[in-house]
Amino acid sequence: MNTERRYDIDWLRVIAIGLLMVYHVAIVFQPWGLMIGFMTNKKPWESLWIPMTMLNVWRIPLLFFISGMGIYFSFQNRNWKQLLKERSLRIFIPFVFGYLVIVPAYTFILQYYYGWKSQYLPNPGHLWFLGNIFCYVMLTLPLFSYIKKHTDHSLIQGLKKMMGKPVALIFVTGFFILEVVLVQPAMFEMYVMTWHGFFLGWLGFIFGYFFAMSGDSFWSMLVKYRWFFLLLAILLYVIRVIKPVVFPYHINMAVESCAFIFSAFAFGRKYLNHPGNVLSYLSKAAYPVYIIHMIFIALSCMLILPLEMNVPLKYVTVLALTISGSLLCYEFLIRRFKFLRILFGVK
Repeated sequence: MNTERRYDIDWLRVIAIGLLMVYHVAIVFQPWGLMIGFMTNKKPWESLWIPMTMLNVWRIPLLFFISGMGIYFSFQNRNWKQLLKERSLRIFIPFVFGYLVIVPAYTFILQYYYGWKSQYLPNPGHLWFLGNIFCYVMLTLPLFSYIKKHTDHSLIQGLKKMMGKPVALIFVTGFFILEVVLVQPAMFEMYVMTWHGFFLGWLGFIFGYFFAMSGDSFWSMLVKYRWFFLLLAILLYVIRVIKPVVFPYHINMAVESCAFIFSAFAFGRKYLNHPGNVLSYLSKAAYPVYIIHMIFIALSCMLILPLEMNVPLKYVTVLALTISGSLLCYEFLIRRFKFLRILFGVK
């Protein structure tokens, strides 16, 4: 049974949350930011969106894979009832709290800044991800329980053996291609509260579990082909930016997304699988920072956007204040009080 501590997965989770804030602050400087509920700088920085479009095809799907891996590791020392209780405490309670308190608090700040009528508007907001994950746990737990009980079954052993070969990644990518062919999303990157986002996330969640379940042969194979995955992902991104008619757009993006994810796991396994005090702290802080960061984006925008500053400096300043504010809130409030730790899903 594979129960070693995977520090590379912890690092990738922390990096993904960091990229989330980089991405969300970038929306503040796009002309359409207000349309999706973000405060918007009067002068946009539209060229900033070019690298953000690269992040957007794999950043959220990567987190779904990591969440599936987290279920695998948690399940090794628990039965299904204990796992469900643990995930309810870690996911469902923070989701409900965020739905009722965190997201409406952000909305109040947005309403105040633009002089709109103040309204209490509970909604999932940026915490839609937690709602999806909890649904996946409920829907997929019977499958994972069966796999855990029948780990010596020839079918499970055959799956593990197959996962050590490159053909497994073609198999995984094929499911993501099939998803976009069947669902036909208007935009591949539109994950929030869409069927495309739900099914894509569910696939990532399931295959993340399988990745964690697979043995060293899978991870060795992944590391071996890391440069191929990265170069393929970059090539597909360049094709997408240039936009030649090569093959269907969404299929291109599904393959690009998988290639970036495979390369992230491969390079993480190669270079990040080691412990440290920084990782120990940030891995505990990442989840509450994800929950609270939109409030600090809003507060930072209130302070910085009205100022006469060049746009890149504004972006860096808002980002720095968002990260530092979120971490300070975690350090001096969330982790110090038991009831707040419960509400923010901190162990």
